[in-house]
Amino acid sequence: MRREYSDSEVRALILDWLLRHGRWGSHYFPLDTLTNKLSHAVKNDGKRIRNCVKELAQQGYLLPHKGGETTSLNPSMKRDILEYVKAVLKA
Repeated sequence: MRREYSDSEVRALILDWLLRHGRWGSHYFPLDTLTNKLSHAVKNDGKRIRNCVKELAQQGYLLPHKGGETTSLNPSMKRDILEYVKAVLKA
């Protein structure tokens, strides 16, 4: 069921989804598929999710691969990613 999430919650959902699927470093995931999977839960789906992914990449949480078509979690930011997801989703 779709729900209205804040931008920080959408960013945390993206990070949490990649965490649960073990997408670290060179083990990347297609951005189209990620957008499609999360669009079932988030209102204003595709563009909003893509903008949040772009923001996370600029902040260093995500690593873009293959010209930005795929993405993975940045292993050097592991502690920060875990703390962010825990703080936002568990609150």
